Amino acid sequence: MTDANLLQLALRREQDIFEVRQRGREAAAALGLEHQDQIRIATALSDIGRQMLVHAPNVEVRFTVTGEPPNLRILMHTKGHLDGQTIAPVGRLVDVLELTSDGQGTTVMLSRRLPDDHVSAERVGEVKRMLASSAVASPLDELASQNEHLLSALDEAHRQRDRLEVLNNELEETNRGVMALYLELSSELEETNRGVVALYAELDDKSGQLRAASEAKTRFLANVSHELRAPVTSVIGLLRLISDPGSDPLTAAQAEQIGLIRASAADLLSLVNDLLDLAKAESGRLDPMWTQVDLGQMFKQLRGTLKAVLTTPEVELVVDIPEDGSWIESDEALLSQILRNLLHNAVKFTDRGEVSMRARCEERSWIITVADTGIGIAPAHHERIFEEFYQLPTRQKVRGTGLGLPYARKLVAVLGGSMSMESEPGRGSVFTVTLPVTRQP
Repeated sequence: MTDANLLQLALRREQDIFEVRQRGREAAAALGLEHQDQIRIATALSDIGRQMLVHAPNVEVRFTVTGEPPNLRILMHTKGHLDGQTIAPVGRLVDVLELTSDGQGTTVMLSRRLPDDHVSAERVGEVKRMLASSAVASPLDELASQNEHLLSALDEAHRQRDRLEVLNNELEETNRGVMALYLELSSELEETNRGVVALYAELDDKSGQLRAASEAKTRFLANVSHELRAPVTSVIGLLRLISDPGSDPLTAAQAEQIGLIRASAADLLSLVNDLLDLAKAESGRLDPMWTQVDLGQMFKQLRGTLKAVLTTPEVELVVDIPEDGSWIESDEALLSQILRNLLHNAVKFTDRGEVSMRARCEERSWIITVADTGIGIAPAHHERIFEEFYQLPTRQKVRGTGLGLPYARKLVAVLGGSMSMESEPGRGSVFTVTLPVTRQP
């Protein structure tokens, strides 16, 4: 929309201010501005008009509609000089207030945004004709209208003050509720924190007790095992002397009884040795002797040792010897103990089929598997078999202490590796030991 002039007026005397005020209010109303905005424009024109008349008796006033979006723009020009500071407060009544001065005088521009749906070329023409034909009220009438507007504004201010007071009361009530909730939550949080602190203290106490109990158990096992091994070894030595061919001959019954005693003593010595080894592992006193271990040579020795304990021809021992140059940095004695325990365990639970041991190198790790075709292990017992003294509930009469697998797993951890197992009842078991090729820092 192009700029359109609505009206031009001249301020020559004080009474003309009332006409400018009236025309400004009428133009604002006709162009769709709200009542409060009408009063603001009229008040701004009245205030600026009085100040401009003080500096020059001739002020030109022009009303226009301009711009996109449309604005009601009012230009007030005087040949005198006007200080911008004196009219600055009026800027709160309009959207834009600008003052420009040059050699020909001073111009003040006021602007207020108009609603889009009230402004069109036809509407602007109607407003222009209405302003030209409407009668000018007397100063007394305009003053009365101004007073009426002021009273209306005062009533509106009172109503807003009352609403503000209600809102303040509601806000204070809300703040009190929020503060009460905050205090309640703070109290609950503080109580919870005290409970958490007490719980942590109790957990620390229980952890200390558990560590003390574990250390006491380890010391007990080590001491008892050490004290028992000497007399048990002596018993086995005495039995060997009694059954020696150079000693007095034994009757058949005596020889049988001596054999039973010797087997029981051997079992007891095995249990004592296992307990002592487990106590060492749990106490952290196992320091590996790191050397370069030839896996091929170790596999050959284990194959020869295990063949001596195979008593069932229906079980085949398969040991794939690694090729020459298959080295691993480890403790030879501990690694041999791990594999021996796994092989003996596999032989004990296999009546027919195969017990095998194989090794392969993958990504700087040796993966050694010990597999059997024995009775297998149900999923419910997969973790329990690594508990100390736990033995599978089977119908077979298998002699053991329940310490071999827990000890083997602890030794694997000492060597920086891991042990896993796969097993199903009736389909055998596969134990996998993964160890780094070189010692890990």
